[in-house]
Amino acid sequence: MTSTPSSSSPPSPGAQSGPGAPSGLDPEIAARLKRSADGLLPAIAQQYDTGEVLMLGWMDDEALHRTLTTGRCTYWSRSRREYWVKGDTSGHFQWVKSVALDCDADTVLVKVDQVGAACHTGARTCFDEDVLKAVEGVEGDADSDVPSLDQ
Repeated sequence: MTSTPSSSSPPSPGAQSGPGAPSGLDPEIAARLKRSADGLLPAIAQQYDTGEVLMLGWMDDEALHRTLTTGRCTYWSRSRREYWVKGDTSGHFQWVKSVALDCDADTVLVKVDQVGAACHTGARTCFDEDVLKAVEGVEGDADSDVPSLDQ
């Protein structure tokens, strides 16, 4: 899964790569981001036309820059400590349709056209296999002690 986009060359030997390294990301965007202590943002991949949540990956500034400028999702692998472009080894591409920051600028939502499975297990989405039992909430059934946002 390791890859760099064909439009850019890999870092030169000895060059710093990964979270905290210099990036091509627009400085105005970079200044807005609220990263974790390790320099990363969670990136949610969502199927653009159905709303299906596909997976969660991690991006640093450079991965976000590559995603914005190549039309393909690039993530930072925390376990391998390297960039990977979704689909380079699996053929299960994520073609970018839009990219948005949440209201706090600490999460990225990438709407994609997913080709094939999004999950490394071969499942369409990473969220299909382990659905937890939960009480389903019903509107109008809220505790009277819980203040309403409408008041």
